[in-house]
Amino acid sequence: MARFRLTQSLDLSNRRIAAGRTICDSQGAALPGDEIWTGLNAGSMIPGMVPLDGSATTMKAASIYSSEPTPTQITGVNSIQP
Repeated sequence: MARFRLTQSLDLSNRRIAAGRTICDSQGAALPGDEIWTGLNAGSMIPGMVPLDGSATTMKAASIYSSEPTPTQITGVNSIQP
C-alpha cells in the first residue's frame, strides 16, 4: 500500500504516466486521481519517485535508489512524454 509522487514520466507497457502524478501499488492505497500500477515494487521502481507514506519509504529503502536524494522539483526534460 505504497504511494509515490513522480518527478519524471513513467512509460508502462500499456500507458504513460506524467511527471507530477501520484502512483500507488494497489486500489486500497489509492486516493481519487491516483494512478494504480500493481507491478510497483522495490525492483520495478524508477529514479525520482518521492515516497508519500511509510510503505513507500520502506519500498524505496529496499530499492537500488535508496541513497538517491529526494527530488524537490520536476524538470522539463524529465516530464516530457513522447
